[in-house]
Order: sequence, then structure tokens, then C-alpha cells
Amino acid sequence: MDEIHKKILQRNRSNLVKDLDPSKLYDGLLEKGIFTQDMIDEIQSAGTRRNQARQLVQDLETRGSRAFPLFLQCLQETGQESLAELLQNGAPAVTLQPATPTQVVRPVIQPLPITSPVDGNNPGKDVKKPGIPFISPPGGGELRPGPGRVRRDSLQGYKMDASPCGHCLIINNMEFEPHSMLKNRKGSNIDCEKLERRFKTLNFVVEVRTNLRQKQIKHELLTLSKKDHSQYDCCVVIMLSHGTEVNHNRFPGAVYGVDGQYVPVQHITNYLNGQHCPSLQGKPKLFFIQACGGDEKDMGFEVSPDEVEPSSGGVDDQTDAIPMSSSSDSLSMSDEPDARPTLPTPSDILVSYSTFPGYVSWRETQSGSWYVQTLDCILEESAATVDLVTMLMMVNNEVSQNSAKGLYKQMPGSFNFLRKLLYFQTQT
Repeated sequence: MDEIHKKILQRNRSNLVKDLDPSKLYDGLLEKGIFTQDMIDEIQSAGTRRNQARQLVQDLETRGSRAFPLFLQCLQETGQESLAELLQNGAPAVTLQPATPTQVVRPVIQPLPITSPVDGNNPGKDVKKPGIPFISPPGGGELRPGPGRVRRDSLQGYKMDASPCGHCLIINNMEFEPHSMLKNRKGSNIDCEKLERRFKTLNFVVEVRTNLRQKQIKHELLTLSKKDHSQYDCCVVIMLSHGTEVNHNRFPGAVYGVDGQYVPVQHITNYLNGQHCPSLQGKPKLFFIQACGGDEKDMGFEVSPDEVEPSSGGVDDQTDAIPMSSSSDSLSMSDEPDARPTLPTPSDILVSYSTFPGYVSWRETQSGSWYVQTLDCILEESAATVDLVTMLMMVNNEVSQNSAKGLYKQMPGSFNFLRKLLYFQTQT
């Protein structure tokens, strides 16, 4: 939200708390995408009308640049015009009309010179035809890999020069409650420490939460979605826990809280999508999931010795696998079409899984998981010159060459809805 609008809300907070009727606003706030249902539930749980009004105004300040004019619309539509006029008097420039679409700068396509299809020195000899036309970025500059490349918010790459770059939330579940029937995850603390150091090096504000139950996981994600990310360029969520398969319609898998109740990955991503977190619209949201995608162990298949460089795992390899859930847990979901209006297209989201859906993920108790070890090394060696998607392919290749107990394999993978290349900030 713009600073001037925040100040207007703060200056009129006492009048809003005294006269605002939040109960009339909830449907409109939800319909216009200002708040999610979880956020409205939390506001309602504040208790009295005055407390709900106070919480609503506080939360409104975190909901992006369109929240203020849309809030004025809701006030007018629910018969609270006097409050709308009170707020408008301090903001004469506010318009209640839909925002004018931003003009898109198209790249200039410059075809390569066309040469003769026949070599004059060797009649009859075919000459290679020109390749794909060169597409120059807006402004005419060149994008080159390496420390000297131009970073800009264009068709080629996301803007990633804010300092700090963004928030990074790490949820590390190691010690599970006895009734959950889940084993403790030895070695996960090593993964957590590596990733905390790595993303601090990449200029993220890192927060670590340990041994969370299902509701606590959801609360941390909701808190992250309510932050104002306007000054940042990216957001990262890392989940280290046991996992399982669940029915899904976009992102497979789920991760467990220490109480044995799980949160589907597609619910985790929904907290930060463009509808539920407006200040992250158009910005990359990255999710790294170190958890099993199921309970099947991959024994691989035979290939030529030249295809791989064999690497054996540790003697104390463990998995993060739990069988596929088919219970009536409140978070279980049946398959539904992707076109549901409550699930907008997840643009600018990337979910990186430690293993292929349906299979176990291997972790060594002394050195951490294969996936996190490899991811950390690749980021250290290549983040200065290589984009994220390419680095994740490098992770896939290296992890695929490991073997647990000399027999079992693992294959990481990603669901990529990014629209541009992503290069992390690195220290020079």
C-alpha cells in the first residue's frame, strides 16, 4: 500500500474503530481479493466489533497498492459512505476506477542477414540457413551471463536487485510427537543450517521455525503472506519434513507437521500466489520441498557405464516417506478442474521437490539429505553465473547418480511456472 494511504488509515483509525461495521465488508473484501478466507477468519476471531475493526484496518495496510481504493468501494457498497468520504478527503487523488493496464514494451525482432543458399566457390554445395532471429531486450541492451550481465525486469530476467532481496522462511520439522507414528528426522538440522547460511549469503532475510504442528505451519505461512513485500523482489519457502502423497489438482504431495497432520503443497503455494499476496504479484515465489513424495523406492534401470558416475550414499541412509493418505483429514482434497475461480493460475511460482512424486527421498544422518547437500553446493559454485532453473537441472543430474545402500536411486524435479530467468544476487 502506498505510504500516503497508510497515513490516512492511521490518522483516521479511531473513527474507523468506533464506526466501522466489519461484518458488512467481509463478502466484498473476499470477492475483490483484498483478503483471503483465512485472513477474514482471523479478523473475526478478534472478538468484539471494535477489535475486529481495529484488526481489519491493521491488516489492510499490508494488502498492496489496490487495497485502499477497493476498501473505499466496499464502504460505499455497504452503506458506510460517511467513512468512505472521511478517507477520501485526505486522498483526493484516489480513483475508484480499475487501474489502467501498464503498457508493455515489446522486444524488437531483428532478423539475421539472409545469405545465398549456394556457396559460390563450391556450386551445388548447400550453405547453412540463418538460425532463429535475435531478439534484443527493451532498450537495446545485451544480456550476458556472468558478473557483468545487465539485470532488469524485462522479458529476459526478473528484477532481483532489492536489498535485502526478500524473505526466506525455513520450516524444519525434526522431532515428531509419539502419537504421530512418525520417526524423528536425524540430520535435518544439518540441512537447515546449510540453507540458512546459503540464503543469507544470497541476501535474503531468513527466518527459521522448528518442529511445528500443522496449524502452526499454516499460521507461519499466513503471517508471511500478510507481510508487505513491496520493497522486495522475491520470496522463498523451504519445507524440511516427512512427506506423503495426496490427491491434488496442481502441485503434488504434502508435508507433515510434528503432530502427524499434513499440509498439501498446493495449499502452501496458495498462501503466496498473486490473489492472496498482492504485494508479490509478478515476483518469483520459490518453494523447496525436502520431503518424500510417496513410499515407493526407486531401484533405477541399467544404463551404459559411460552415462553415469556412480556415487554411493552413506551407511545410515533414511527416508522421509509416509504412505499416501486416504483418510478423511480436513485437508484432503478431491481432484477438481484447474479452472476453479478460487485457484488462479500460479504464475511466477516454482516448486522444487527433492524427489519425483510417489518416491522416497534419502537423507544421511551425519551429512543431511542428498538433495539439500547438492543444492547448497550448486548454489555456492554457480549462482553468480547460472540461472535458477539451469542450476536445478544440475542438481537433478548429480542427485540421480547417488545410490542408497548400493541399490536405491532418487530423482528430484520441479514444477516451473516462472515467466523469466531468475539470477540470485551474489557477493562480489
